[in-house]
Amino acid sequence: MESRSRDIIRQTVIIAAASFMLIAAAVGAGAFGGTSVSELQDGALSAQGSYLAPAGPAFSIWTLIYIGLIAYTVWQALPAQRADERQRTVGGWIALSLVLNGLWLVTAQFGSLIMTVIVIALLLATLARVIVLLGRRPARGWPERLVVDGANGLHFGWVTIATVANITAWLTQIAPEGWADQAEVWAVIVLAVVMVIGVAAAWATGRIAPALATAWGLAWLAVGRLTGEPESTATAVAAIIVAVVLVTAALAVRRGRAAVPA
Repeated sequence: MESRSRDIIRQTVIIAAASFMLIAAAVGAGAFGGTSVSELQDGALSAQGSYLAPAGPAFSIWTLIYIGLIAYTVWQALPAQRADERQRTVGGWIALSLVLNGLWLVTAQFGSLIMTVIVIALLLATLARVIVLLGRRPARGWPERLVVDGANGLHFGWVTIATVANITAWLTQIAPEGWADQAEVWAVIVLAVVMVIGVAAAWATGRIAPALATAWGLAWLAVGRLTGEPESTATAVAAIIVAVVLVTAALAVRRGRAAVPA
């Protein structure tokens, strides 16, 4: 009975966290009269905010991520998932990621740029924990792979590149003007770090969703640097290379594990 109560509490907390995320997203995005995201923080979070900011169309992935997270919330609330050991392990962490997701937009709307950096760094760390935990237990079928591993994988993959863009936007605002001379060099170095994180995520989970989401952001980052401001061919080329490496690595890991007898 005690175990059943804890399971129901977990399911309820995830529903509450998802509800908070959606309400906070609407408030933070300016749906009730606030400022649009592209204009927040004096434009620092826009597609022109830094060398590592993806072009505007990249953010359309949030629609897919939100649909996936809502589907996960409904799926985990079903009685069949109540006592699932995988959900017992990861459910609390996913709930925390949903809260931090919504909190980021509220912070961007009403707080400071450094506060957004702190929140998104916590979100990335939380999602990394989710990815690691999911990698330890295989999904039981395609519905679970889709709404649990897929939705949270996309969330992690996109937040990886979003964290880079957010931190870079903050550094762009506070760094001395002399740093601008080395901006392209640092952009390429940071993209190399993104590649390491992405390959590690592919190895940990054997899923392609994180790589696809990160590659999507990198592709639009390249578009932004080739067609908009600040212009940087070197950054664009590096972003394309990293995107290709991430997807290739994820596919290789999946094929390798599929070839291993159960």
